[in-house]
Amino acid sequence: MGVGYLRDFIEEAKSAEKKRDDSESSEFSAQGEQEFLPDAEKILVDQYGEVKIYRVVGDPLYWYVVPVPRPTSGERKIINILKEAAARLVSMTTSKIRDIEAKKNIYRQKVLEIIDAAPELGIPRTKREFYAEIVVREMIGYGLLDPLVSDDQLEEIMVIGPRKPVYVYHRKYNMCKTNVVFYDDQEIRNIIEKIARDVGRHIDAVHPLLDARLPDGSRVNATIPPASVDGSTITIRKFRKDPYTVVDLIRFGTMDYDVAAFLWLAVDGMGARPANILISGGTGSGKTTTLNVLATYIPAHERIITIEDTAELNLPLEHWVRLEARPPSIEGTGEISMDILVKNALRMRPDRIIVGEVRHKEAMTLFTAMNTGHDGSMGTLHANSAEETMIRITTPPMSVPKIMATALDFIIVQHRIYDRRKGAIRRIVELAEVRDVDHEPKVFTLWTWNAAKDELVFLEQKPEYLRLLSEYTGLTVTDLEDEVQRRSHFLKQLVDSGKREIHEVKRAIQQYYMEAEKRWKRA
Repeated sequence: MGVGYLRDFIEEAKSAEKKRDDSESSEFSAQGEQEFLPDAEKILVDQYGEVKIYRVVGDPLYWYVVPVPRPTSGERKIINILKEAAARLVSMTTSKIRDIEAKKNIYRQKVLEIIDAAPELGIPRTKREFYAEIVVREMIGYGLLDPLVSDDQLEEIMVIGPRKPVYVYHRKYNMCKTNVVFYDDQEIRNIIEKIARDVGRHIDAVHPLLDARLPDGSRVNATIPPASVDGSTITIRKFRKDPYTVVDLIRFGTMDYDVAAFLWLAVDGMGARPANILISGGTGSGKTTTLNVLATYIPAHERIITIEDTAELNLPLEHWVRLEARPPSIEGTGEISMDILVKNALRMRPDRIIVGEVRHKEAMTLFTAMNTGHDGSMGTLHANSAEETMIRITTPPMSVPKIMATALDFIIVQHRIYDRRKGAIRRIVELAEVRDVDHEPKVFTLWTWNAAKDELVFLEQKPEYLRLLSEYTGLTVTDLEDEVQRRSHFLKQLVDSGKREIHEVKRAIQQYYMEAEKRWKRA
C-alpha cells in the first residue's frame, strides 16, 4: 500500500466526513467506572476481565459495568474517516472470513497501519489502540454491545430503547442493569441494520421486526418503530461456547441422578426401542439445554437430523445434519417452513429427528414419523405441564389425532423458578409417561418436584416403558431397573471425577456403551 495511494483515500474520507451530519454531541467522553453512578453508594462484588459487578445500595438489581468508550465529536470524525479508509482498503477476501476474531484481528492491524501511514490525522501514539478498537467494534462487532456479546457469563442482552440502561441476564447474578446506554435511537438502528445486512435480511417501517442468528449461533430479535413505541430494541439470546452437560444439570439441581439415569435409558432404548420425548416449559426455562444434554446419550453410530426455526442446538455428535427454517422474503417468496423441513428429513434416512421447537403443522409430520418407525424423536414445546402439553398437541394449530399422539413416550416439564433461598433456578418439575388407554393418550406422572425440599420425588408408578422395552430386548423389567441403577452410579462417578466438558462427557458415555455391550454378551 503506497503512502500516496493511502492519502488519496484519507482525503476522500475527510471530504465525505465534512458532508456527513455529525449527530454525536461533544458531551460524549470515555466512561470508566469512576463516572458510573458517581453519587451512589456501591460495593464491588465480583470482577473478571474488564467486567465489574456492583451492588448499589437501594437498587434491587446488580449493576454490570464495562468500559464504555464515548468519542467526542472530534474523535468521532476521525473514527468515521478511518472506517471509510478501512472499508476501501481491506480486501474482499478478508470480508468473507467467517471466524469473527480472525476478521477483527485483520481489520485491527489494517487500521493501525492506516494510522501509522497518515500522520496528518494527528492521532497520538497513546490513542492508536483506542481508535483501532472502536473502528473494529463498529465495522465487525456490535458497537457498544461488543463486550457484552463476548461475555460467556451472559445468557441474554436486552436493549430496551435510547437513554435507558441496557439490561443483561447473568448466569450468576440474574437480571442486571449495565452502564451501557444508547443516547440516540440511530445508534441502536445502526446495529440492527448491520445484523440485518449480515444475514441478508431487511428491516424498515413496513417490516419492523427481525429474527436472526449471529455467526456464533446467538439468537437475535430486533424491533424498530412503529412496532416498538419507545424506540428500537434488541434482544440477544447468547449461544454458550461451553455447553452445559448432564454433570452440570445434576450439580445445579435441575435433575437428580435417578432421573438422569432413567432418561439415559429412555434416550438410547438399549439400542432396541428409544423413547419419543418432548420437553415442555416456558421461555428461558432451559428446554434447549436439556435437549442438548439428552442428545449426549445418543449412540455415536446414529444419524441425526435436527430441524429448528433458528439454529440453537449444539450437539456433540459427528453424524449430524442441521436444517434451519427461513421466513419469506419481503416479496413473500422463498419461505422454508418447519413442516417442509421435517418432511424433507424423512427422506434423508434419519435414525433420529430432533425438532428444536414444535409449534404448528410440523407437529403432525413429526408424529407421523414417530408412528412409522422413527423412534427416538425429540423436541421442545411451550407448555406448563404434561397435561397442557397433550392438549396443545391434539388441538389447533397442531391438531395431531389422539391415536397418533400415543406414539409419544415421555413429557419432561421444566420451569424457571425464583426461589427465595437460592434466587433464580431451573428445575425439571415433572417427568410424565404417555400411555395408550383405549386408543387415547393419557398422562401419568412418574416424578414430580417437591418445592419445600427442592428435590424430585418418584411417585412409584411402574413405568410402562420398561415393560415395552423388555419385549424389545428380551431383558426382564428387573434387569432394566438394575441397569438404571448402574447408570445412576456411573453418573455419580462422572460427577465426582470433575469431568464436565461436553466432549469428555460424550466420550465417557460412549465408553460405557462399549463396556455394557461386552457385559450383555457375556450374560
